Amino acid sequence: MPQVNGRFVPDMKSPRTPDNEEPAEERAHDFRPVDKGFTKEMALAEAERCMDCKKPLCVEGCPVNIKIPKFIEKIREQDFGAALDIIHEDSMLPAICGRVCPQENQCEGRCIRGKKSEPVAIGQLERFLGDQPELASKPQMKPANGKKVAVIGSGPSGITCAGELARNGFDVTVFEAFFTGGGVLVYGIPEFRLPKAVVKREIDGLKELGVKFEFNSVMGNLANAEELLGEKGFDAIYVATGAGLPKFLNIPGENLPNVFFANEYLTRVNLMKANKFPEYDTPTKHAKQVVVFGGGNVAMDAVRTAKRLGAERAIIAYRRTEAEMPARRAELHHAKAEGVEVMPLVSPLEFIAGEDGNVCAVKVQKMELGEPDASGRRRPVPIEGAIEEIPCDVAISAIGTNANPFAKKIGGMDLNKWGYIVADENGRTSNPRIWAGGDIVTGAATVILAMGAGKTAAASITETLAAE
Repeated sequence: MPQVNGRFVPDMKSPRTPDNEEPAEERAHDFRPVDKGFTKEMALAEAERCMDCKKPLCVEGCPVNIKIPKFIEKIREQDFGAALDIIHEDSMLPAICGRVCPQENQCEGRCIRGKKSEPVAIGQLERFLGDQPELASKPQMKPANGKKVAVIGSGPSGITCAGELARNGFDVTVFEAFFTGGGVLVYGIPEFRLPKAVVKREIDGLKELGVKFEFNSVMGNLANAEELLGEKGFDAIYVATGAGLPKFLNIPGENLPNVFFANEYLTRVNLMKANKFPEYDTPTKHAKQVVVFGGGNVAMDAVRTAKRLGAERAIIAYRRTEAEMPARRAELHHAKAEGVEVMPLVSPLEFIAGEDGNVCAVKVQKMELGEPDASGRRRPVPIEGAIEEIPCDVAISAIGTNANPFAKKIGGMDLNKWGYIVADENGRTSNPRIWAGGDIVTGAATVILAMGAGKTAAASITETLAAE
């Protein structure tokens, strides 16, 4: 580690360390992880590029405020256990965040190195540490305080809140509707981007902290808020049910066989192993021509999954241009490298049935960009008469989600007109015993933002119940 007068001197000449990826022509045919992660040598080289800023903007860009320069300093010293401990002070899920966070819009997007060259690969360094959990110290646990908290949902927001509360001495039970923990981390994100073993490892870590999990527990049906706070004996509730209800396109043919919503398609493959049919009794169409509508990470996950299920032509169709796609740049890069075709400036009009009754094509309207809309992006405008048909034997809609309807069933708190829970900046709802966070409050967002909400709510719950 180069030093001048006892101070670290960053490596300002070396380029950003390239990602350690599997060859695209090979990985596109199976579900192996795309990125193998940094080796020790790669991590050390990249850590030398950090400028160790006095005012680290990267920390400000992180929704959970990980002390990024400090853990990178420990990497340079090859004290990987201490580096991981620093991350764990603010985040319990480094192996997950290192893989799926949109770093280019958050920590790396604020990195000073990125102003004149390329930012430090913070996400890769975080993952490098997260994949070595055995090096971490045992978390410091506060004594049991006798307070019980129910967490509804085991996605990133729920498990973050549960972990923080457990460390603060609370008796925490997580209620999960599915048969396994992780929420969107297991049913929404494919194996090639986030291996399920990594999620299981993080869930197991929470169990070691004393967090209890009740699977196959659909809250709102089994028990509502009043029952949890009453006869069940919980002192507080954190609602993190997510926003999993699909948005409809509302066009003819949307209900045809082999027209899927991305949620359903990905759940079948990711959680129910439809890719291994008939070994697992979860059928799904292994199509030759697939069209996915949308431009976010979910759309990328769906089209790349279709490619791995044998699609000869896999298209991601988006009503704006590639430059406006909200997906992570890395996901778009990976998709194109794997042979995915990007079709910009088209919007679906109608799904067409073939002689067998299944979808055989989709009629699309060609678009052009007009003036910016409320999002700041240029609004897509139809080009009169510019309509074409795209052959397909599977079509997937990935245009977003609506609020999970179980929030209303759980009850006891105010919802807005779209069915999302109304909560303040600390996750407090209209009920002083109920907090909420993640997608069921904000609408569909990123894993790390959901984690940030869970962490904030846990601090508020701790402060409130400790004062009683």
